[in-house]
Formats: sequence, structure tokens, C-alpha cells
Amino acid sequence: MKPTELELQALRTEIDEMWKLVLSQIEKAKTCYLTYDRELAFEIISREKRVNAYDSKIDSDCENYIALYAPVAIDLRLVLSLLKIANTLERIGDFAESIARQILDEDYPKIEAALAEELQIETVFDTVITMLMECYIAFDTENTKLSGKILATDDKVDQLYYDALPILSNYIIANPDKGVYSLKTMLILRKLERMGDHCSNIVEEIVF
Repeated sequence: MKPTELELQALRTEIDEMWKLVLSQIEKAKTCYLTYDRELAFEIISREKRVNAYDSKIDSDCENYIALYAPVAIDLRLVLSLLKIANTLERIGDFAESIARQILDEDYPKIEAALAEELQIETVFDTVITMLMECYIAFDTENTKLSGKILATDDKVDQLYYDALPILSNYIIANPDKGVYSLKTMLILRKLERMGDHCSNIVEEIVF
């Protein structure tokens, strides 16, 4: 195998490891949020440093690869895509960490079971996790046919987010003393909606 091929394979391996770590972060954020597990929240926050380290290393390795080998055509597109995907994964990891930090807010108690069910928060988490998993499959197998399905799933996440607005609005009216709690719950849903957007960005890079 040529040195350039070995370097590209090493970059793909780094992306694979980062991807799995970010997926784990979202899965842990889901458990942390729904069960109000504060210890798990601290674990997520601590592991975010590893996500950032992967992003920095991949960024540096991509720059070194371009400088050393001056790739063109397919190889150049691949390296640029890996660079952008790593940056996007880092942003998704940031949202998972942000959810964990919100759990540690003293003025944000455990989500009420009835409200969580009405907002379909677990479904939103599961949908975003599925999107990121399918993005990984599309990347690993170079199967661009999955792109349409993933983009359609993002529409579902958007709809769940917009459906939550009137639900929380009515909740505030019925519980005026829980306005801050409701707004912070909306922030959780907004973070998940943004994760879905970032998954769509990854798909676009894969197709590119």
C-alpha cells in the first residue's frame, strides 16, 4: 500500500473512532436527561475533551496530508470532506455536552414524565441517534443512496421540534411558575434539532 493510501486509511480510522465516541455521547445524553443521572452528566462533560482532541488531531493530520502530498481530484475531495465531517461531529458533541450541563443546573429538575411523553423527547433523541448511525453507515460503505432517507428523517426531527412549541406554550399558561423550566426544556429540543441539521450536513459531505 502506498504511503498516501496508508495516511488516508489512518485518517478514516480516526474519523471512525471519533464518530463512535460522539454517538456514545448522544446515547449517554439521552439516558442522562431522561433519568436525571447527574453522575453520567459529569462523565459526558469529561469525555467531551476526547471529542475535541480527535477534532484537533484530524484537523492537523488533514493539513499535513495536503501539505506533504498535494492531493488532487478524489483524494483532495476526500480529505476536505473528512476535515468538515470531523468539525461537524465536534459540534454535535458540543450539543451533547450542553445537554449534560443543563442537567446539572440547580433550577432544572428532572423532566416530568407526562410532559416528556407529550413532547416525544425520547423519540427525538432516538431519531437523531439513528440519523448519525445511518450517516456513519453511508460513510463507511460509501452508500450515497441513504442520503435521501437521512434528509427525510431530519424533516421528522424538525416537525417534532415545531410540534413542541404549542405544547410548551400551553404548559407555561397552565403552570406560570414554571416558565424558566419550560424554556430550558425548549432549549434541549432545540439542541436536538440542531444535531439533526448537522447530520444532514454530514450527508451532504458524503455525497460530495
